[in-house]
Amino acid sequence: MTKPAFTFPGQGSQAVGMGQELAQAYPEARAVFAEVDDALGVALSKIMFEGPDDILRLTENAQPALMASSIAVIRVLESHGVTVADAASFVAGHSLGEYSALCAAGTFSLADTARLLQVRGRAMQQAVPVGQGAMAALLGLDMDVVKEIAATAAQGGVCDVANDNSPGQVVVSGDAAAVDRAIELAKEKGAKRALTLPVSAPFHCALMQPAAEAMRAALAEVEMNTPVVPLVANVLASPINDPEEIRRRLVEQVTGMVRWTESVTWLTTEGGVTDLYEIGTGKVLTGLAKRVNKDVSAQSISTPADIEAFIAARGA
Repeated sequence: MTKPAFTFPGQGSQAVGMGQELAQAYPEARAVFAEVDDALGVALSKIMFEGPDDILRLTENAQPALMASSIAVIRVLESHGVTVADAASFVAGHSLGEYSALCAAGTFSLADTARLLQVRGRAMQQAVPVGQGAMAALLGLDMDVVKEIAATAAQGGVCDVANDNSPGQVVVSGDAAAVDRAIELAKEKGAKRALTLPVSAPFHCALMQPAAEAMRAALAEVEMNTPVVPLVANVLASPINDPEEIRRRLVEQVTGMVRWTESVTWLTTEGGVTDLYEIGTGKVLTGLAKRVNKDVSAQSISTPADIEAFIAARGA
């Protein structure tokens, strides 16, 4: 017997044209994009469908855009009688994807989720002046080695482990000079690759504390429901469903590490999950899942063809 979980992508999966095929095929998808546009007071769907890429990549646009694409898929599935409560045992999301997961599971309304992510994107961008922070992917090293490298590279500044994406793919974040030192140390330690990431701010590190405070204030004002299935939280790599704890963990998540390897491991061991479905744009999490657990079934649901195949398989 299969046991599915739904996962939701994070920043970096956005691409010009995202969601457009869904909008053309389904009125439910068009309604999601219209509601998000209205909630933000921005024609975000036009930026998603037409670009330009540099505007879509802005953190305050990319975050709600990725959420909107994910929820468009969810709403189309619901219109075919496939609900999150029936189709998934757990939800999880990578960084901003955690908000998509919570919206899909009914914790936040769509409009509130869009506004929270707009606030989050702006606050993260404003927390550190452009050029003063950086992130780097260190490939081919164990987590313990990366933790040592980050601690050594900090030299009184900030260099934190930001994302544990999969075995041998760890991201560090912090002061630009400290991250540069981490890249050199990683190469000395035998990293397969160590490279700066094209991001506009150093996410998931101590430098994001001003953004964490902004999210604490924003989340305090939002109505939250118990999710219909538990959320496997980024900062815990284990499930939670109490709204007050979710609120607290979302604040921690801004400066904390995205424990994705451990989250997928929990889902596929203690959680008993056999099938991971990545809901929304791109296939990043689908690839990472296979690196974490080669035995798990992982696939993305992002296009009308994906949706129809998923519905047909459930009816078979």
